[in-house]
Amino acid sequence: MFKKTTLSILLAASLSVGATPAWAAPKENLQSDQAFDNRIVKRIKVDNIYNHIVKLSENPRVAGTPGEDAAVEYIKSQFESYGYDTEVQPFEIYSYTAPSLIELKVDGMNFEQAPLDFSYGVNGEVTADLVDAGLGATSDFAEKDVEGKIALIERGGFSFAEKILNASKAGAAGVIIYNNTDGVLNGTLGEPNDKYVPAVAITQEQGTELKERLENGETVTATLKIEGAETDKAISHNVVATKEATHKSTNQLILVGAHHDSVDGAPGANDDASGTATVLELARVFANAPTDTDIRFVTFGAEENGLLGSYEFVERMTQEDYDRTVGMFQMDMVGSKDAGDLIMYTTDGDKNTVTDLGAAAGARLSKTGEATAYGMQGRSDHVPFSEIGLPSALFIHAPVEPWYHSPEDTIDKISKEKLKEVSNIVGAAVYQVARPDTPALEKAKVAPKEVDYDFEEREL
Repeated sequence: MFKKTTLSILLAASLSVGATPAWAAPKENLQSDQAFDNRIVKRIKVDNIYNHIVKLSENPRVAGTPGEDAAVEYIKSQFESYGYDTEVQPFEIYSYTAPSLIELKVDGMNFEQAPLDFSYGVNGEVTADLVDAGLGATSDFAEKDVEGKIALIERGGFSFAEKILNASKAGAAGVIIYNNTDGVLNGTLGEPNDKYVPAVAITQEQGTELKERLENGETVTATLKIEGAETDKAISHNVVATKEATHKSTNQLILVGAHHDSVDGAPGANDDASGTATVLELARVFANAPTDTDIRFVTFGAEENGLLGSYEFVERMTQEDYDRTVGMFQMDMVGSKDAGDLIMYTTDGDKNTVTDLGAAAGARLSKTGEATAYGMQGRSDHVPFSEIGLPSALFIHAPVEPWYHSPEDTIDKISKEKLKEVSNIVGAAVYQVARPDTPALEKAKVAPKEVDYDFEEREL
């Protein structure tokens, strides 16, 4: 395991929230910083990003399937066309074949929007009374008799797998999870588990109707049937391209990533062809840029299976690369015209080097001088890096659009303006570290001009 103590001490010394940092640049340097930003942002072509999304979203890119293999080959070929030596990291995962039959029957209801399965869910048939189990937390089952019954659970608060395992532990024979927003619910359990019970996903409207019937004292009986689901072993991949320093190296490393896989049945234009396409365009722009810092561009496989690709990447990192890593920039769902504003999420809700760099870049590039906000959220490939003590952040628009993880995540929902916004900010933030004139702090720690930016309690 990596040596986290040294990094923590360095971060504490270099970053002090609420204090004026030693590295804060004078106000008069702003124009100079903007000039350096222009060396990157003026070379970014948003049409390139959009065209990559068009190509990647032609078909779903489920991890371990031919769809992902085609995406990996395309990403590799693009990196190589920019002049990068490219590494493909294969790793073993579980593949999932969707059920051939999913049925849900409840007296007095017509499920016009058909229920869906959860990836890695199990087959089975259950006829039993429904019990409202809230969010499916352990405490929600404490005073509920769900033995042999079907638990009705609302989305939110916990992963789908946790909800189903909590229900199973309490004795439930089946689970129905309903959405907490408009649109269909398409989810994954991350990996197989022999303790799962049969489970289906329904819409918010359907779930609310069932909940209201139960609240009115009605006994509601349901029949849940799943057939043909299969789980097997498969191979997913990460794709890695490294830009080596062109000037005297500071021995620093920056990581820029996105996940290239999608969920079953979804073209994944925004989730996450948008992030992958932005990684590709930034790799093109930086290919010939003068830097004193190494930049590693990565697209991760099997994010939808439980961040498996990023965990694999972290597992393969050398101690040397760990020690010299400045931070990790993760872009996930960065192009939807129907999502909210840009935010930077960290796993602990604290600022770090990456959010400082992002906020400073956002302030420099904004006509109003406003910096990008930050918040607290996991659920993407920045998590494994955070867990080993590396500064990392997720760049995403939140709240996300209602049809993510659905067949409606298509190219017509993509905003070129949002793609340009994120690519500019991440590109300028990375170049703040990588440009040859930036002084490096000891052990690869660097930070930008001081900028005030706020924490936001914003739902993803």
